[in-house]
Amino acid sequence: MFARNRSGSSQVLSNMKAKHKRYEALVNAFHADIFRYAYWLVKDRSVAEDIVQETFLRAWRSLDSLNDEKAAKSWLITILRRENARRFERKQFDTVDIDDVSVHDETQDAEVDVQDRELHRLLGGLSDEYREPLVLQLIFGFSGDEISQQLNLNKNTVMTRLFRARNQLREALERQNEQRGQANG
Repeated sequence: MFARNRSGSSQVLSNMKAKHKRYEALVNAFHADIFRYAYWLVKDRSVAEDIVQETFLRAWRSLDSLNDEKAAKSWLITILRRENARRFERKQFDTVDIDDVSVHDETQDAEVDVQDRELHRLLGGLSDEYREPLVLQLIFGFSGDEISQQLNLNKNTVMTRLFRARNQLREALERQNEQRGQANG
C-alpha cells in the first residue's frame, strides 16, 4: 500500500513538473507579444502589466484545457481580451434617477433671447406716448387705473394708448414676418 501511494504521488509530482515546464515555455514564447497587445489595447503600461499578469494566472489555472499548442497565442489573446472586459464589469459607476436630473435646453434660451431683443427693438420703435403705458403694463404689471395715476392721464386715454400700442406692435411683427418670408424664398 505504501508503494502504491508513493508511485501515485510521484505521478502527481511528475504531472506538476510537466505542467510547470509547459507553462514556462508558454510564458517565454508569448509574454512579449501578449504585453504589446495589452499595451496597445489599454494605452497604460501599469494597467497592461496587471492584465497580462491576470491573463497568465488564468492560463496557468486552465492550462490543461489547451489541447493544441499551435493555438496557444490566440488562446492567450482571448484570455487577455476577457480580462480587459472584466476590468469594466468590476467598475461601478455612480448612477442617478433620471427623474432627478434636469436638462437645460440652451437652444430654447437662444430663441427667447432673440425674441426678447426683437420685442425690445419693436418697443423702441413706438412713440413715447404709446411705449410708456405698454411697458408699465407688460413689464411692471400695472393695471389701467395704476398707469393712469402714474402718468397723470385719464383712464380712457391710457386704455386707448395701450390698444394702439398693441396694434402697432402686431403690425410691425407681421411686416417683419413678411420680410423674412420673402428673404427666405
